[in-house]
Amino acid sequence: MLAAYSPLLQDKVPLFSTSLSPGPDSLNNSVRMTFVAGSKMDWLYPRCHREFLAQTLCRLGLFVICMGMVLTMSMYPMLRALGVQLHSAFMGSYVPGHHSVLLINCPNEQAAKDIGRALMERRMAACINILPRTYTMYYWKGEIQDATEILMFVKTRTSKIQRVTDFVKSVHPYETPEVLSFPVEDGSLPYMKWMDEAVPDD
Repeated sequence: MLAAYSPLLQDKVPLFSTSLSPGPDSLNNSVRMTFVAGSKMDWLYPRCHREFLAQTLCRLGLFVICMGMVLTMSMYPMLRALGVQLHSAFMGSYVPGHHSVLLINCPNEQAAKDIGRALMERRMAACINILPRTYTMYYWKGEIQDATEILMFVKTRTSKIQRVTDFVKSVHPYETPEVLSFPVEDGSLPYMKWMDEAVPDD
């Protein structure tokens, strides 16, 4: 039986062995695929490196810009005060709006004195004038009201207006106190210099 089928087996074995054994074509294909894959990796690596470098530089640039903005905002009052002093020193003129006068009304003289002294102690005002009793008419809750009040003039740096306003609102006996500011357009330079010395800039 085996002898009878031996020619068939002989015919089959070479076909079977040929299909399993790697030939020159398969080796060439594998070498070609390896070469193509290597070429793609060599092409992708510089591209990925460039993209990573671009993203890193972009993030670094954004960080530097943000830090510059934060530093500029935090140092703005000091830079502005320095600019005003340099302008006054070199030009010999006053920078309009650097100082302001605030108008504040109080119900009585004692309240005006207490608020004025508290502002002076906190170095938020260079000078406060308390005027005699004045006659006032105003609308309140839809009706015209009459009252006598004490008028205060508070002279300070314009940069202090918000702090003065917040403080007055926190201690004033009125529910809605009157706090109005008027910028100083011009005046005596020695007096303005004295105001700057009396009210230090933050």
